[in-house]
Amino acid sequence: MPRYVLHWLCCGNGATNEHPWHLFGGTAGLMTVVPDTTPLALHWWKAVPNFGDAISPVVLAHVSGRQVVHAGVSKADIWAIGSLLQVVKRSYSDAQERRPVIWGTGLLHPVHGIGFVEHVDIALVRGPITAALLGLELSEFGDPALLINEAWPQTRVPNRKIGIVPHHTLVNDVVLQALLDSDPRYQLIDPQGDAQSICATIAQCDHIFASSLHGLIVADAYGVPNTWLAPVGQSRLKYLDYAASVGRAMAAPVMIEDIPMMNLPDPKADLTYQAGIDACRTALYARLPKALRAQVAA
Repeated sequence: MPRYVLHWLCCGNGATNEHPWHLFGGTAGLMTVVPDTTPLALHWWKAVPNFGDAISPVVLAHVSGRQVVHAGVSKADIWAIGSLLQVVKRSYSDAQERRPVIWGTGLLHPVHGIGFVEHVDIALVRGPITAALLGLELSEFGDPALLINEAWPQTRVPNRKIGIVPHHTLVNDVVLQALLDSDPRYQLIDPQGDAQSICATIAQCDHIFASSLHGLIVADAYGVPNTWLAPVGQSRLKYLDYAASVGRAMAAPVMIEDIPMMNLPDPKADLTYQAGIDACRTALYARLPKALRAQVAA
C-alpha cells in the first residue's frame, strides 16, 4: 500500500522558495500529500515458476510503498531478487537510455568484463563475492528475500515437520522421493507452487533442508533452522555469496541420503548469525533509493 507523507510547513522569515511545495500566504499550514502511484517496473525471472523469483515484487512493493509490475530487461527501473547480473551485463554492456537500480541482485557465476557496472546504479548487491567479482568496494549487502517475513508475517509455531525445498530442477529426484516415503515427518515443499503458501509452510517447519537458495533465505527470514542441501548441477557461488553476506558459516552441503542421520538443532533456537541477517535488513531498507519510494506527486 502506498505510503502517505504529510509535510508540516513552518512559514515565516525562514521560509524560502527552494521547497517543492507551495507556501500559503506566509502562514503555517498542513498540506495533503498525494503518493506517487506510478508502478515500479521490476525485472524478475519468469521462465519457470519459482517462488524465490515470485517474491521479488512482493518485497519491493512492501519496501517502496508502490505497485510493482513486471518489465522486460530493457524496460526495468530496478532489479532485485535473483542471480541475474549476467543478464544485466548482456543488456547494459553499453550505455542505454535507462539506468536501472541494482538492489540485492547477485551473480550466478563469474563474468568476463565488468564495464556494465558503469551503466547501472548499484544500490546494493546480494553478497561480498558478487561485489568482489565486479570490482565493487562495498561494505553492505543483502538479498531482499530477507524481508519477506515483514511483507508476509507469520506466527511461528513449529509443527514437527522437516521441510525439504529442492531446487526446481530436482523436485522429482528419485533419492528425494525415497526419503519422503520413508518418514511422514519429511515434507516436500515444491518451489514451483504458490509463493505465499510456500513461505507459510517454511515458517512452521522444525527444520528446512534446501538446495533452493531461497529455501534457505526464506527460512532465515522466518527464523527457521536450516541446512544446505547439495545443489546437484548448480553453481555454488550464489549460496556462498549469500552466506557471506549474513556471516553464516556455510559448510559443505549435505546429501539427501545423509538427512536421516543428522542431529537437528532446537527448532525454537535463535539463529547464530541473526545479527548478520539484521544488518542486511537494515541495509536493504536504507539503500533503496528515495526516488523509487512512494513520494509526493508534483
